Parts: sequence; C-alpha cells; structure tokens
Amino acid sequence: MRWSSEGKWAIGGFALVLMLMGTLSVTSHQNAAQLVESANQVRQTNELLDVLTDISAALTEAESRRWGYILFGDRKELDEYNAAVKSLDDIFDKLRQPLADTPIQKQRLDQLEDLIAERVKLFQQSIETYQGRQSQIVSTDPLIKRTKENLDEIRKIISELETKEEELLEIQVEEAQANLQMRMLIEPVGTVLTFGILSSVFVILYRQMLRRQQAEAFQRKLVQEKELSELKLQLFSMVSHEFRTPLSLILGSAQLLGESIKHQVEPTKLKNLYRIQSSAKMITQLLSDILTLARADAGKLEYSPDWLEMQTFCLNLVEDFQLFSESKCSLKFTDKGSCVHAYVDEKLLYSILSNLLSNAIKYSLPDSPVHFTLICEPERVSFQVRDEGIGIPSENLAQLYEPFSRGSNAKAILGTGLGLAVVKKCLDLQGGAITVNSELGVGTTFTVTIPQAIVST
Repeated sequence: MRWSSEGKWAIGGFALVLMLMGTLSVTSHQNAAQLVESANQVRQTNELLDVLTDISAALTEAESRRWGYILFGDRKELDEYNAAVKSLDDIFDKLRQPLADTPIQKQRLDQLEDLIAERVKLFQQSIETYQGRQSQIVSTDPLIKRTKENLDEIRKIISELETKEEELLEIQVEEAQANLQMRMLIEPVGTVLTFGILSSVFVILYRQMLRRQQAEAFQRKLVQEKELSELKLQLFSMVSHEFRTPLSLILGSAQLLGESIKHQVEPTKLKNLYRIQSSAKMITQLLSDILTLARADAGKLEYSPDWLEMQTFCLNLVEDFQLFSESKCSLKFTDKGSCVHAYVDEKLLYSILSNLLSNAIKYSLPDSPVHFTLICEPERVSFQVRDEGIGIPSENLAQLYEPFSRGSNAKAILGTGLGLAVVKKCLDLQGGAITVNSELGVGTTFTVTIPQAIVST
C-alpha cells in the first residue's frame, strides 16, 4: 500500500510524539531519582557528620570517666569508661560502609581508627600508671604529653573527614542542581514540541478529511451529472426518434411535390414550399446536433476509426452541399499533401466538416467563395475552411465552442449556436485540435487537425 506524503508526515509525527513522550517520561523519572539521590546524599552526609561528632563525644566521655576512676577510684566510673570505649567499635562500623567508596576518606578513617586504638591503649596505660598515685600526675609526663598529642591528631583527622564530606556534599549538590536544571528544561521544551507536533498532525488529518469530503462530494456530483446526462440522452433520443419520422415525411413530401409541380407553377410561387423544406432540414439538423452533444456529455458518443480515402470523402461532401444548399456561394475544394488515406471516424469527420462548411456558407455574403482545403500528411490530416463573410468579434472567441454561443454580429442570421460545440466534441474524441483566425468584415478561417497514429493498413 502506497502512503501519501501527508499520511507519511502524520505517521512520522505520531512516532515523534511517542518518542518525545518517552523521553519526557524518562527525564521526569530521572529528575525524581536525582532528587531522591540528592536527598539521600544529604541525609548520609549529615549522618556521617553526626557519627563523627559521636566519636568526639565518646572519646570525651571515656576520658572523663577515666579521670573519674583514676581520681576517685569509683568502679561505676570504670564501667562507664568501658562502655564508652566499647561504643567506639559500633561507631566505626557505621563509618566504614559510607566511606568505602572514597579512598582518601577511607585512608583517613583507617588513620583515625589507629589513633583511637592508640588512645584507648594510652587510656589503659594511664589507668594502670596513675591508679592510687594521683600525686605523680604532671603535665610534663610523657604519657600525658602523648595523650594530648594523640587527641590533637584525632581532632585533626575528624576535622579533615568532616571538611571533606562537606566538600563532597557541596560538589554533589551542585552537579545534581545542574543536571536537574538541564533535565527540567527538557520537560517544558518537550511539552511545547509535543503540542506543536500534535497540532501539525491534527491540521494534516483535518486537511485530509476536508479533501476526502471534497472528493466524495465531487464523486457524488459526477454521478449526478452522469445520471443527468443519461436522462438527457434518453430524452433527446426519444425526441429525435419521434420527430425524425414526421420530419422525414414532411421533407420527402415537400421535395416530391416540388419536383412534380415545378414545371407547372411559376418559381416565385414555390417560395413557401422551399421554406417548408428549409425549415424541416434545419429542425432535423438541430435534433442531430442536440443528440450528438447529449451523447458526448454522457460518454456515449461512439468513436470507430478506420482507413478512409480522403479526396473521395471530401468531394462527396462538397457535392452534397452543392446539391442541397440554397445559397449562391461557390464552394472551392483544394487537395494538398502527400498521402491518400487517413485513419479517422467517418461519421464524426462528416459532422465536423459539414458544420464548418454550413457556418461558412451561412455567414458569407451571396456569391462570395468558400474555400475548402485538404492537407493529408503521414503524421496528421488537416482541413481548412475559409470564408469571406462577416467575421467573428474578438470578444466572442473565448466562448466560441460553448453550446448556444453565437457572435454578437450574427443575431440577424438564423442559427442555433450548436454547430461549433458539436465540432469541438467530435474533434476532442479523436484527439484533434481546432484553431480560428477571424477579422470583422474580411472573413474567418477554421483549421482542424487530426493526428495520425502509426497503424498498419
């Protein structure tokens, strides 16, 4: 199945919308995940800072209980000291997992753990050394000095751990904010693009719907016109059939009557009889033209081409006009070209040339010549009908081949305005063309050309 360009655009638009909606969904999910991750990082860092504070608090508690036991010998103070020292192991367990992914922090944690282990040993040594000998405690004692240095080193490591965690947290928050801003920018842009694409797809589908409706309306109109043309054809066929018989009887009777009495009656007294014959011929021709147009409109006009000897055909046509025409115009025939036969429809060609010759004679002055030229060539056959009549106004040339259209200077001359319409219909059926060259008061020249296909004789 072949898709139209608009159909392809609509399918592509829907696919793009689905991609954008998928991208927006993924971006929204990532934004939410980023927010959750940032919150977890903040919470984890705060927990680490709290744990580091707990180390300081535990060390302070242990030192306070140590001195309480050394100075006062209270076993309860010793138990509190042991509990504070033991709590340090739990605190380190809380620190190891969060800091495992940061090598420098892990290294500092190992250093802190070693320092605290050393401090616990120093605490134990001080208990064993000064228990019951409080008078020996002096600030210059190496144990006291080392304990103080150990505390400074622990505080330094804890401070470095806290500072590094705060720096990492700040970097993570900044990166998360930057990514979040970029992703959040995608959401409104994607929404606008999705709306624009959907609007474009809607416009395309709406235009296709309108075109389909127009095509359906046009199809219905064609069907109605075809039905009307068939009805017209049936009506005109019936009218033609019903009128032809009495018209033939009238014309035949008038001709027989004219032949039988023309030697007994003066010519001037036969004028009315000739009028009867002329009117019957005119009505017969009118019926023939109307029926031809109706058949052409209904697509029922037959086209049956065959090889025809052109000179003989044209001479017979000229003879018919010389025998039955009442005009005093002289009809002059000229034969040109290099071929003898042409592949044409004889009936349609007779209708074309008879209407052109009839018009040329009708609109010419009495005793003026009408020139009829045949140009037969292998590629085409052409016919030229030239008169020296009244001519056709230039403003009437555009509607020249429309039914019932006549020149503005021909109102006083009897006619129906169907002849050239019949000529055009018969010519179109054969793929031919017609041109006209006219000048008022000088005359008119019609040229008919019928192309010749290469057909074997």
